[in-house]
Amino acid sequence: MSFDPVTFLERAVQDDSTEGVSGTRDLLIDTLREAGHDPRVDAAGNVRASRGSGSPHLVFNTHVDTVAPHLPFEREGDRIRGRGACDAKGPLAALLSGFLDAEIGQGTLTLAVTPDEETLSTGAHALLTGEVVPGGPGETGESVDPLPAADPEPDAYVVGEPTGLDVCTAARGRFEGTVTVEGVAAHAASPGSGVNAVSAAGRLLGALESFENVDAHPQLGAATLVPTGIDGGESSNQVPARCAITIDRRSVPPETAEGFRAALETHLSGVLGGDAAELSVSLTERETPFLEAFATDTDEPVVDAIADAAASASEAAGLGERGEVRPFGAATEASYFAPAPTVVFGPGHLADDDGAVAHAEREYVDAASVRAAATAVREAAERLLDGGG
Repeated sequence: MSFDPVTFLERAVQDDSTEGVSGTRDLLIDTLREAGHDPRVDAAGNVRASRGSGSPHLVFNTHVDTVAPHLPFEREGDRIRGRGACDAKGPLAALLSGFLDAEIGQGTLTLAVTPDEETLSTGAHALLTGEVVPGGPGETGESVDPLPAADPEPDAYVVGEPTGLDVCTAARGRFEGTVTVEGVAAHAASPGSGVNAVSAAGRLLGALESFENVDAHPQLGAATLVPTGIDGGESSNQVPARCAITIDRRSVPPETAEGFRAALETHLSGVLGGDAAELSVSLTERETPFLEAFATDTDEPVVDAIADAAASASEAAGLGERGEVRPFGAATEASYFAPAPTVVFGPGHLADDDGAVAHAEREYVDAASVRAAATAVREAAERLLDGGG
């Protein structure tokens, strides 16, 4: 019996994956086994399965976890509603369909599905490095073999996210951190006897807007830096000794997290000059690396294959012109898999003309787009793994 991605999606959306992924993961494993494959759950909680052998090696990746709160499954005609419908159980259904149905001429097709993209990405980190983060969502199981060390090494990745059937070859990264100003407390009646950390921080707010560390990217545009919170002072009659500014950085290549931190600290220190206040910039501590910006050359074979297949599948389904090559609007685990050629692709939208879709109360995906995405990734895999050299 042939695999139906929409039936799989309907079952997957009914499972609550906000606090644990065992239900959807078990559904995925059972589906793979019923199709004659031998999936395994590694020590980081990733589901992995492969077909074929040798080069080239194409990897399909997405995630099974969702953000809270869980939203119940509903079907309204062609529209499937519920948490995870587009982010990312719809893309999962499409990639699974492509994995099961593609006719491989030569090479390896791997499905690697992670358990915690919405939080710390410990699964993707393990796929990249082989390192298992203690306390992550993994289970006792086999050690993690990193994908870059596979034989053969992956030649390209397709990461399932809601792109509206467009082909996304770049995305900004996201760093978060804190600018901390340390002053000297004093009585507010004698402000000169202290060093006002809040006043010093006020001068830094404008300097955040003028910070330019990297050139604008041809696909992604300029990086952004936004102060998202400020906290300082202990009492209304005291010169504050400390003030902290929370910052959000959306990066573009080739900026790294540490490169950003060091450059911002240098920039802001220059603004304070000889001020007696002390300044530091720190990144938020996390168990895995931040998702840095990535960009894949648009002339890579995986880009052409997905774009051509998405355009033809969308037209055949009556969905109009799709398959545009463009950037993605959010940070994803795709950044872990670059610099190998990596594209983000899938059914559904981050947002539509009526507002947010992914992570929103109205999250949905259309069944026709899921089927078209499934056709597209199958055809792309067959083109890339056709044995034609």
